[in-house]
Amino acid sequence: MKKLAMLTVKGAVGLVPKTVRNKLKANHHLTELYSRSLQRSGLFYGFPSKAKRMALYGAYLKQQEAKLASLALSPLLISDVYIVVIGHSNIANTLKSLLQAGVNQSHVLIVTTQKIAEDAKACSSLHDAIDQLPANMRAFFINSGDVLTREAIQACAGLSNTADIVYCDTDKVNGKKQRVSPYFLPDWNPELQLSTAYVSTGVLVTAQILKRSAIDANTIAGLITELWLKNTSIVIEHVAYTLVHRSLNKAVWRNGLEDVAQTVKVLTQAVPAFNEQQGVNHNQWPVEQEPLVSLIIPTKNGKDLVKACITSILEKTVYQNYEILLIDNGSDESASLQYFEELDKHPKIRVLRYPGIFNYSAINNFGVQHASANSEIIGLINNDIEVIKPEWLTSMVGHALREDVGCVGAKLLYSDGRVQHAGVVLGYGGGAGHAHKYFPRYHPGYMKRLIATQNYSAVTAACLLVKKSLFDAVGGLNETDLTVAFNDVDFCLRVKETGVRNVYCAEAELYHHESVSRGLDHAPEKAARFNKELAYLKSKWSNYIEHDPAYSPNLTLKRENFSVKTKEEV
Repeated sequence: MKKLAMLTVKGAVGLVPKTVRNKLKANHHLTELYSRSLQRSGLFYGFPSKAKRMALYGAYLKQQEAKLASLALSPLLISDVYIVVIGHSNIANTLKSLLQAGVNQSHVLIVTTQKIAEDAKACSSLHDAIDQLPANMRAFFINSGDVLTREAIQACAGLSNTADIVYCDTDKVNGKKQRVSPYFLPDWNPELQLSTAYVSTGVLVTAQILKRSAIDANTIAGLITELWLKNTSIVIEHVAYTLVHRSLNKAVWRNGLEDVAQTVKVLTQAVPAFNEQQGVNHNQWPVEQEPLVSLIIPTKNGKDLVKACITSILEKTVYQNYEILLIDNGSDESASLQYFEELDKHPKIRVLRYPGIFNYSAINNFGVQHASANSEIIGLINNDIEVIKPEWLTSMVGHALREDVGCVGAKLLYSDGRVQHAGVVLGYGGGAGHAHKYFPRYHPGYMKRLIATQNYSAVTAACLLVKKSLFDAVGGLNETDLTVAFNDVDFCLRVKETGVRNVYCAEAELYHHESVSRGLDHAPEKAARFNKELAYLKSKWSNYIEHDPAYSPNLTLKRENFSVKTKEEV
């Protein structure tokens, strides 16, 4: 019934004049309501219903309980941990859970400006609480109102003995005392922390690293961000169990985001901006000198696609220091050839001929070899890309220039507005796939991951920026083993292995006019080539396929929708 109802609603929306629809889309709350309704209906991108999600999470909790019981973690671990509670709202529930977990009351510090009746010690600030921690202890940070499970401290302390910081997954408890809304987190994801403050409670930190830093943060999210920004070599580990129940206090979440934004402002050159409607931070990294960007666009014929692509770049792009290298791979249509001759006269465009069979990797490598000598950044662009946001290149270049960042990808939409690419996850379908594929454009995604800039192991080369020095250092795309498929994934992983992070830049939005219904090409020779290239990916990058650090091991690999794993997948 829900699906039928939403089909009716979708049909009705389609009858609304386009100008009115565009105005409605500008209202984030309306579009999010519509998107959530689509989500509940399970239409279009296979997301399970609320009842199904609760059933899946219920099954997961039984498996988690069995796994934690099998670990036989020592209760003595609790005695080596102090608890730091931030705030005073709903403190009774938090303290009750600490008591049930076996925490010594004298090991509890409450950061609050209010008077407290409890036996726990009050601290005037986070800095004050850190000063009172014994140097040989670890501190478990939690927001007031949050509730620990009995196993929380033991699991965090026992499963990561060598890390400086350990954080766990969280969920909520609804009015019926049911555990719902699990936040299955990725491994440490710096860009996601800067944009969403996703690590904001249930965090274990060694006292030594706390005392080495002069802490200015006021929240747990700000504290973790500050510690990492001051020392990016610290070891941060993730315990993939839901061990803390988050409170319903939205002020805690907002304060954390604003604290993170302030920390970014003080400790980096980025300009942070808190987007209240979306509930994320957008950070623009500096682009002071506007280095030359070489945009490589391969094509064979395709006049209309190429024209839409190049016209949109020329007319809409704010960033101006770029060149376009159109690589013609054997075009034979007179209209396309005539148009390419016209393009070649443009001061920003060069048309280069690359005859021979189609080899995506080789064509792009050829293009990079012919980039101007003073080019600093390479942009790999498909011929069916069309600019939406004028600041797309500014946002992406800002990331690409950072010393600790490698490949930078964009948010790409199909022609109908659904998501085509928002980061690549290894393991989907046994190989790799696109996160949040087919989700509506304005949907926030799982934990706001669709609208937040973050780290992914790979991004698509349909629109990818990278320093030319890094491109050359890893030898470009693999034109021997990956002529068509997975060459971008392999390239991103080789870049990542040099010690940098790859970034999905949510602020850069473009269309990718790839057919939604194109499907796989089942021609025998092409199927054989695809299977060979998939086998290469699986062999070379099996460690990422078995566990992609940008994705939770508790989420499904059968669909690209961030649903909880089924029993069959565990």
